[in-house]
Amino acid sequence: MKVKVCLVGEHAVGKTSLIRRYVLEEFDDRYIVTLGAKVSKKEMLLTPKSGPPVQMDMTIWDIMGSKGFRELLREAYFHGAQGILAVADITRYDTLEDLDSWVESVFRTVGEIPVAFAVNKLDLRDQAAFGEEQVKQATEAFNAPYFFSSAKTGENVETVFQSLGETVVKMASKSGA
Repeated sequence: MKVKVCLVGEHAVGKTSLIRRYVLEEFDDRYIVTLGAKVSKKEMLLTPKSGPPVQMDMTIWDIMGSKGFRELLREAYFHGAQGILAVADITRYDTLEDLDSWVESVFRTVGEIPVAFAVNKLDLRDQAAFGEEQVKQATEAFNAPYFFSSAKTGENVETVFQSLGETVVKMASKSGA
């Protein structure tokens, strides 16, 4: 099964770092601005609770975290997406609040598709600007799972992508795709 997943969220929340950790098992402290979009691939084997294992070829789109850019090019970048990983930075509350408009922007382009939320930079939990209660409120409208992750330590990175992959498979089997 081939799947396109888009990572969305404000600049410097760790979208590129999450992808690097997941795809290459690497982390780099230097901040490198993503210009436009960067595409990575990862093959994964999903073993859903019901049904046979699924071999998934996930194409992961890392999109520049700028609102102006998002509206300008959303058709081109979000077109064909089957899953969204919405990323917030635990040290910046505004990045959690802004995820609503990022996800809605994708929905306006491709319809409602599976979403998972990653509250990144868990290694900086002592500087947290919000907690689980705010995350629950932000995600409940989308009926989406959320995970606290750290691209730096690798904590929950695999879990976030696996969860999103499994939700995409469930959705595809319901629609008969």
